[in-house]
Amino acid sequence: MKIGLYGGAFNPVHNEHLNIVLAAKARLGLDKVIVVPTNVSPHKKGVMTARGKDRLHMCRLAFGEVDGVEVSDAELKRGGVSYSYVTCRQFRKLYPNDDLFFIIGADMLKSFAFWKEPEEILKCVTLAVCARENEKELAEEIKRFQKRFKKDVVNFGYIGKKVSSTSIRALAALGEDTAGLVPEKVRLFIRNRRVYELEELLPVKKYLTEERWRHTVRVACLAAGYARAAGVFEIDAVTAAALHDCAKYLPATAAELKGFIPPKNVPDVVLHQYSGAYVAERVFGVKDEGILNAIRYHTSGRENMSALEKLIYLADLLEEGRTFDGADGLRAKLETGLDACLTAALEHQIKYLKSTGAPVYPLTERAYNYIKELNYDK
Repeated sequence: MKIGLYGGAFNPVHNEHLNIVLAAKARLGLDKVIVVPTNVSPHKKGVMTARGKDRLHMCRLAFGEVDGVEVSDAELKRGGVSYSYVTCRQFRKLYPNDDLFFIIGADMLKSFAFWKEPEEILKCVTLAVCARENEKELAEEIKRFQKRFKKDVVNFGYIGKKVSSTSIRALAALGEDTAGLVPEKVRLFIRNRRVYELEELLPVKKYLTEERWRHTVRVACLAAGYARAAGVFEIDAVTAAALHDCAKYLPATAAELKGFIPPKNVPDVVLHQYSGAYVAERVFGVKDEGILNAIRYHTSGRENMSALEKLIYLADLLEEGRTFDGADGLRAKLETGLDACLTAALEHQIKYLKSTGAPVYPLTERAYNYIKELNYDK
C-alpha cells in the first residue's frame, strides 16, 4: 500500500488542511492518509491551543466523510512533546512493507534540517511536499534539501492558498464567525463549544461602532499572526488588540471613566490610549501591566517599548484596512522584524504630522529618536 502521514497541531483544522490531504491522496495515488494531531508541538509555545480531544474531534469532523482518510490519536496517547521522528518510526513498524509518505508544506521543508532527528524521519518515510503560494520558492527549497540530505522529495504539485490557523483562532477568540475558513462541521463545533473564545473580551464590541469593531478584529488577527515571531504570547496580543480602542468613543462623563485623570497636554487623538488602559483595567479586569502598557501607548509609542507594545502599535497602524500612502511598504517591512518596521513607521508618522502642520506628541518623537539610535548602535 501507499500511505500518507499528515501531522500537525490542527489548531484548528481548516480548509487548506483538507485540500492538501485530498490533493496528496489523488496525485500520489495514496491508498490511505493518516492524519495525526500533535499532543504538544515542539515549536509553538505561547499559542492559544485547544484541548487535544477537541482538536482530535475537529479533525474527525473535517475528514470523517473522506474515503481513505483516518484520524489517529497516536501522539495524543503518547503524551508529552510530539516529535515527528517518533511518529514516523511508530508507523514504519506498523506498516513495515508499505510505501510511507510524510506530507508537509514548503515552510516545513525549509525548517526540516532543524527538526529533531531529521535523518531518522528520512529512514522511515519519503517526504511529500506542496507549495504554499510560491511554487518557485518550493523548487529552490527542494534543491537545498537534496543537497543537504541526499534524499529525494516528492512534489505532489498542489499550490496552497493562504489560510492561517492563527487568524482563525483570533476570530474565534472574539466571537467572530469562521465561515469559509474551516469545514462547516468544524465551524459549528468551534461556535457552539466556544473553542478559543475569550468571553471576558466580548463586551468590548458594545463600546465601538461597527466600523471600529471590524478594525479591532483586523488588528487582533495581525497581532496574533506576528506574536510568536515577536516572542509574545498570542493571548496577550489578542487581548491588547481587542481592548486598544475600548474607550475611543466614551465621553469624559462616562461611568467607566469615573476617577480617570488624563496626563497633561495630551492631544485628543492620543487621549483614548490612556483612557483605554484605564477602562481595560477597571472594567475588563486586566491586571497584566504589559498588556495595559500596550494599550496605553498604542497610538503614540514611547521609548524602550516592549515587544507587545511594538506589536500592537504596528498592528493598529498596518492592519489591512489601512490604505494610507506607504502602508504596503511598511507591511513589507514588518516581515523583517519589529524594530525595523517600528523605526520606519515612526518616521513616517512624524513626517506626516509635520507635513500637515499638526504637532508631534513628545512621546512619539522620543520613541523615534530612541529606536533610531538603538538601531544605529547595532
